[in-house]
Amino acid sequence: MNDILHLFAREYPVWHMVLRGTVVYWFLLLVFRFILRRDIGSMGVADLLFVVLVADASSNAMQGEYKSINDGLVLLSTLIFWNFALDWLSYRFEPVSRLLEPVPEVLIRHGRVNRRALRREMISTDELLSKLREQGVESIDAVRIARLEPDGQLSVFKRDGGETKPPADPGDAARP
Repeated sequence: MNDILHLFAREYPVWHMVLRGTVVYWFLLLVFRFILRRDIGSMGVADLLFVVLVADASSNAMQGEYKSINDGLVLLSTLIFWNFALDWLSYRFEPVSRLLEPVPEVLIRHGRVNRRALRREMISTDELLSKLREQGVESIDAVRIARLEPDGQLSVFKRDGGETKPPADPGDAARP
């Protein structure tokens, strides 16, 4: 019984864990929002590896060397709080939304590639062409406008007025 109580004994003050969680959360939020570039709706092996390493490194930074379940719950609660709070604030206040979500980036306009935008987003022409082919667009000339949306998806409007949407989720067919 004493071993079980030891698992729940607090090793650090609550404010200590909240401060650690807050600092690491905001640091990672700023890194992901302003330093790392978004990709066109995909996650490569290097991206996945990066996320796993960031999770491990940030976990060590937030935890210190705690062994208590209660300290872990305080830390997780802090991260959940900030995630919910920022979602709530960005939903209700446009300036917060603009700060947290990048604006859509025009990659193609009237059949002309915006090379500056491709460079800024670190998207190769081959990658852009691949995403256009996935949406049934054979040529850049057929595109009226193509935008990289904040979620990383590519929205394409063809010159004939038809919109090409991202491929449907296979699970959507099973839903009513």
